Amino acid sequence: MRIEHLAIWTTDIERLREFYGRWFEAISNARYENHDRGFASYFLSFEGDTRLELMQRTDFTETQGHQRLGYAHVAISLGSEARVDRLTSEMAAAGVHVESAPRKTGDGYYESVVLDPDGNRVELTT
Repeated sequence: MRIEHLAIWTTDIERLREFYGRWFEAISNARYENHDRGFASYFLSFEGDTRLELMQRTDFTETQGHQRLGYAHVAISLGSEARVDRLTSEMAAAGVHVESAPRKTGDGYYESVVLDPDGNRVELTT
């Protein structure tokens, strides 16, 4: 068994698509829309077979904040401490909110944490 994909609700699907494409080289499929339901989505593909679905509905107009029950974060493996350091610095310089600087965690990861434009936590790991 494997996880096929994870999904994120957003109020600005294009902004999140651009963020994950720019910083994590995610490749987007064509936008899917169901006009009757006010629904739109993209599937973003990462290296390997990992996918993230971005979803938006016209009747969802408020975000819930980044701390809530359910999924806490998505972790993206960059392969080395140097890449974690470099991408964290590049993102900070571009105005992306860095919640925690690169560090070795108690459970053995080397990681930093950034927030995507909707405030979702993204761990950059080795």
